[in-house]
Amino acid sequence: MANQPPLQFSLDRSSPVPLYYQLSQQLEAAIEQGGLAPGSLLGNEIDLAARLGLSRPTVRQAIQSLVDKGLLIRRRGVGTQVLHSQVKRPLELSSLYDDLEAAGQHPATRVLHHGTEAAAAGVAAALGVPEGTEVLRIERLRLAHGEPMAHLCNHLPVGLLDAGPARLEETGLYRLIRAAGITLHSARQTIGARAATAEEGERLAEPEGASLLTMERTTYDDTGRAVEYGSHVYRASRYSFEFQLLVRP
Repeated sequence: MANQPPLQFSLDRSSPVPLYYQLSQQLEAAIEQGGLAPGSLLGNEIDLAARLGLSRPTVRQAIQSLVDKGLLIRRRGVGTQVLHSQVKRPLELSSLYDDLEAAGQHPATRVLHHGTEAAAAGVAAALGVPEGTEVLRIERLRLAHGEPMAHLCNHLPVGLLDAGPARLEETGLYRLIRAAGITLHSARQTIGARAATAEEGERLAEPEGASLLTMERTTYDDTGRAVEYGSHVYRASRYSFEFQLLVRP
């Protein structure tokens, strides 16, 4: 269990932003950027308050805000410990594996299913093939730091990708598609949210009824052919999507 190294905080007492919020934001940034790794221990509230010249209630409120976000946990007899950083995924055509790796989250994969099946109506429409056409279904559990992050179900045209379960557990699906000589060009994506079923909660280490993010994506190559349809669910406690919004001229 790692101890927390000394961190430098810059608090602006003349700012209208509350001090507890300034501290919580800087602590969150330290967690996301690796300054506070999972398992690190924060100093106790009294020592941290004395070092920063803050009141203990201010420090307690900052820490509690991160406990509420699931980034910290208070353990009796141990202290306040870093759990993990939340993955913030940009909305671009990238794979979850690549995004986790870029964020230093140590991704891993368990292949739950790999085989062909007759395409249901929704899958057939997404891939642009007749209903009942044989397609490849790949079902995986994606983990980060050994914790489940997402349940991924992907359908691909048969013959597009020659990669078995062992290869899929080593790297991301998009890397394998690109390695097969396919140029990914664009995608159509829908994001939503719903409550976890009992089965999903057990699979993702969340209670039944916990909030899940959902994503459906159809990906096209540079010829306009649909090469992959994905239906994924993510733990909302560990995962979010980031949007950049621009004003139209």
